[in-house]
Order: sequence, then C-alpha cells, then structure tokens
Amino acid sequence: MAEYIQHSFSFYAPSKSALLPKNVGAITNNNNSLDSADKAFHNWYRFILSYPPHLVRDYINDFDLNENATVLDPFCGTGTTIVEAKLNQIPAIGIEANPFPYFASNVKVNWSVDITELQTVTETITQATYATLLHQGIDDKSLTCDPDAELTTLDAQAARAVIKNSISPLPLHKSLVLLEQIKKHQNSAAYKYCILALGNALVTNIGNLRFGPEVGVGKIKKDAPVVALWNCEIKKMLHDLQYVQKNNYPPAKLFHADARYMRSIIPPNSVDAVITSPPYPNEKDYTRTTRLESVILGFFADMSQLRTHKKRLLRSNTRGVYKVDDDDIWIKDNQKIQELANTIEKRRIDLGKTSGFEKLYPRVVKLYFGGMAKHLTEMTNVLKPGAKLAYVVGDQASYLRVLIQTGSLLAEIAEEIGYQVERTDLFRTRFSTATKTELREEVVILRWPGNKK
Repeated sequence: MAEYIQHSFSFYAPSKSALLPKNVGAITNNNNSLDSADKAFHNWYRFILSYPPHLVRDYINDFDLNENATVLDPFCGTGTTIVEAKLNQIPAIGIEANPFPYFASNVKVNWSVDITELQTVTETITQATYATLLHQGIDDKSLTCDPDAELTTLDAQAARAVIKNSISPLPLHKSLVLLEQIKKHQNSAAYKYCILALGNALVTNIGNLRFGPEVGVGKIKKDAPVVALWNCEIKKMLHDLQYVQKNNYPPAKLFHADARYMRSIIPPNSVDAVITSPPYPNEKDYTRTTRLESVILGFFADMSQLRTHKKRLLRSNTRGVYKVDDDDIWIKDNQKIQELANTIEKRRIDLGKTSGFEKLYPRVVKLYFGGMAKHLTEMTNVLKPGAKLAYVVGDQASYLRVLIQTGSLLAEIAEEIGYQVERTDLFRTRFSTATKTELREEVVILRWPGNKK
C-alpha cells in the first residue's frame, strides 16, 4: 500500500486548452528568487514563494503596456504586480482579502512620506524603546536580561491564533514594548511604515519561523536584538524612498476585498490587463503564512476574527471550507472537474482515509474551481475589450496524490465563460517530494474579446 501511495498518480485527458502550445513564451527567466536589482520596495515585505518582479515585467512588455493602461491584480498578496507596475509608470489596482498583506501592499506603493519625518519618528521610537526596556532590566543592545524581569505576553485568545513556538518569550516582550512606542505616533504619516517594518522583522529575524511549501517553526531563538532589526527594516525603506521622492509616479489603488466580488469597487470597462497569481488548490493555509505578524500587530485578535477573514478568501484548502459555501455551482456542468473530484473521493475510500479534512478534499476542489469561475465571470464586467490576462498557477498533487492540472482546467473554464485562451507559458517546474515528480508552474494567457452582442 505504501508503495502504491508513493508512486501512484491519476492523470486526465487534456482539454482543448491543454493542447495549445506550452512554451516559455514571454518569460525571460524562470528563477523565482528576488534579484538584487529588484529588491527596492519589494523586499519591504514579501511572501517567500511570491512570483518575482521580472515575471511581471515580462508580461508588461509582452502585453505592450504603457502609462495609458491600467493593470489589475485581483489576488495581489504582497503587491509584486502593483509595485512593479508603478515602478514602470503604469497605473495599477490591487485586490487582497487577507488584511496584513493588504496593509503591506498599501504601504509599499505609498511613496509620499517625508523622509525626514520617518527618520525623526524612528529615532524617537528607538530611544524610547531602549529606555523602557532598560528600566525593566532588559538591555536589547547587549542581549542581557534580568532573570526576574516580568515579560508581557499575548492574551490567551491571541496566543491560540499564532503557531506554537513561532516566537520566544523575550523577543515577543521586546516586540510588544516596541509596538507600544510605535503606537504613540499613530497620527504621523510615518506610523504605517514603522508597523510594516516591525511586521517584516518579526517574520524574517525576530521570530522562529521557517518557510518552505508551508510555514513552520525552525531554530528557536531565546533572544534577538529587536530594536536593531526593526531599524534595519526602516533603513531599507529610507534607502528606497530617497530615489523616488522627486519623481512623479502613477497612482496605485488597493482594495481590501474578495476577488470573487469586484464589480462594485472597480468601474466597468476600465482594466487593460491582469497579471496575478491566485491561490493554488492544495492544503496550504495561506493565513498561516501571515499569522505571527497579523496577531502581534493587532490585525486580528482571536480565531473568531480569523474565520471572518478566511470567508473572504477563495476556497483553496480544507481549513477554509464552510457549510454555507456554494461556489461549486459555478462548475456543476464541467465534466472534468466533476471527474477529478470523484477520482479523489474514490482514492480516499480505497486508501481507507477517514479524517474530516480528507473527506473534504473532493469538495474543496470543486469549490476552488467554482470560485475561480465566479471570479473570471465577475472580471468580465471590469475588463476592456481586448484586455490581456496572465494567471500564474501550478499543478498540484496534495490531495491523495491525484494530479490537478490547474492551468489546463482554468483555461477550460475561461473558454466556457467567453475568454480566448492564447497560450500557456511554462514558468518553471517544481520537484514534489511527496510524489517524486516534477510539477509544472505555468502562466495561462487569456484575452477578453468583449461581451458578445
């Protein structure tokens, strides 16, 4: 049985869209890492598995976009598309349902803050935090601490929402003291930059997180120079901001909203291009990636608030499925997706898998593709005729090792709605440790011809 699980894959007959040429298309580099030349603004806060800025530039060039166009990213995450569009003088719109990435993206495209004010506020906060900690018997510079020092912690409800051991008690206390000093400057334009800098420092250096396909806990750090690490993040911001202060850049608008409902926030026939990457259908809970900073910085206080935020997200994993969900009605007549769900259910029964989450695998697949169908249908209201779209998606196999050809299925759904599928570009392949095979990560290129009369 174990051998069967390790090596067994289920494949599906390709759709008409899947038979289109699959090549590198407009892609000039399949490296997913952040080049040193691309770090400005992007590395203020970024998901470890985000697609790179150069991929956005490839499609800006391929779609022949300029300052007269408007680019939309309906799943904007930490803002790679909208930052890169702004840097290239192209107006952009972003939609993000997860509150902290939405906040981060907003800050990353707001370059109007006065540098002197940010420097002054940072210095004030730094000195006040050091002084407060020293009064408590904690020296953040030398990393020494009075063993009798009383440490502040999260309340019980908030503590339940973070990953266990994702931050050690002493760095947590120092971060909370720093946060209190930052909050004294809420009326300053520098405030949100200070918050974002702390958020990035928490996940990259202060906490104990490690990032791979899923977020987890790495090496436990008993202490960390919290104030110095926060200052390093501020210095990155100051360095980047000094190069754009005297230049005029187009606006970038952000909406904290659900990509399945956008016609009320974006004017009709206003978008020239879409460059985005929706969640993939797998067991990756995207809210775990931002859990530490979201809780400590107060973007949600307990599991109840977290569930409220999750309901705005595309259903892509079983941790975010609810009884009232009905996006699957949008693909009820799609034979391939129904067959895919049935195959996953048959595999579950054959393997004797009986957990509640495993029983949800077929449903979440239908909800995912139904949600994408709903999103693509909603999109037709805001696109200009002839608009080009690039969707970065990846094949998946986390549901009992049944292969989900995400790009092919999304292309088929798009065709049914009325989009033209121009091609599918291969971005890269990813080695699956579970299946010992290479999975494709692709960019599905669509064109919206306009509503048929």
